[in-house]
Amino acid sequence: MRTDNIIVDEETADRQTMDPISADQRKCILLLVGFFSVKSFLRSSDHMPTSSHFFVDRVNTPKTLGFDKSPLAYFVLKAHNKLIPSSITRGVSYASAGSGILDSTHAGKNVPLSQQVRLFESTKAEMEAKVGPRAVGELLGRSFFLVGAGSNDFFVFATELAKQNKTATQSDVAAFYGSLLSNYSATITGLYELGARKFGIINVGPVGCVPRVRVLNVTGACANGMNQLAAGFDAALKSLLAGLAPKLPGLAYSLADSFGLTEDTFANPMALGFASSDSACCGSGRLGAQGECTPTAALCPDRDRYIFWDSVHPSQRSAMLGAKAYYDGPPRYTTPITFKQLAATP
Repeated sequence: MRTDNIIVDEETADRQTMDPISADQRKCILLLVGFFSVKSFLRSSDHMPTSSHFFVDRVNTPKTLGFDKSPLAYFVLKAHNKLIPSSITRGVSYASAGSGILDSTHAGKNVPLSQQVRLFESTKAEMEAKVGPRAVGELLGRSFFLVGAGSNDFFVFATELAKQNKTATQSDVAAFYGSLLSNYSATITGLYELGARKFGIINVGPVGCVPRVRVLNVTGACANGMNQLAAGFDAALKSLLAGLAPKLPGLAYSLADSFGLTEDTFANPMALGFASSDSACCGSGRLGAQGECTPTAALCPDRDRYIFWDSVHPSQRSAMLGAKAYYDGPPRYTTPITFKQLAATP
């Protein structure tokens, strides 16, 4: 895989004052995964994102919410003793490559979503020790918590069925959805109890259309069964959030429709400047999906003309378009409000 070195912004961290919460630091963003983060947008899939091509534009999107950059990863901050003040002034990313909504998804190879919430709980304790419970409570109430999870769960579910040469029954699907929704509800409720009030949620996209899945079809077509499974979950997630909101006073959320936006992009890619909608820019073999994106892998001539960077992840331009759509794009891509409106909620 092509990856960049992670560099801790030592200078920025060291410039922070002894009183981390200043007048202009009015909110923070947390990211969870498939991801959870406070303060900016990031999404993991079943492999670490390659190069600088994350699911959302990590440069421009944070700026739309009033931040210079996306938050750094929790373990990087801990390793460099920078969790404080970064968690107070810039936010933290708890995203873990390969993780999903379920603890069983790629178990032992990532930090599962439930553990990410516990890491945030420990972060909160350190924040309170530094500036006090009241200041932290006020900050978290204004912070933007971004959660995007689920794709990895669907990949694993489909893979296990294929290994058994089995088609999912209604009972299988019901049990799968039940586990996903139970864990999702526990995540939102747990974060709420820790002080979170603003949630940006990204649903599951058409997982059957990523190059890694398409290449399994001799025609290169999408796996409609996987897409239908994802669409069914997205509908259930929408209902779950609508039901949770009245039970959790003060909770505000924006549900971003990754599925709908991606389908619209596939319907007319040329209109958005894309020349390829089924192949990876970085990879090898058919559709660029038969080999990993490595330092020696073949690269497309213009990555901005590809919807996919590698066999799973969107390109930087796809990410930018998604970020813009969720922030203040057409109403059909977010409900009940946009990310911009959520960020501005008192």
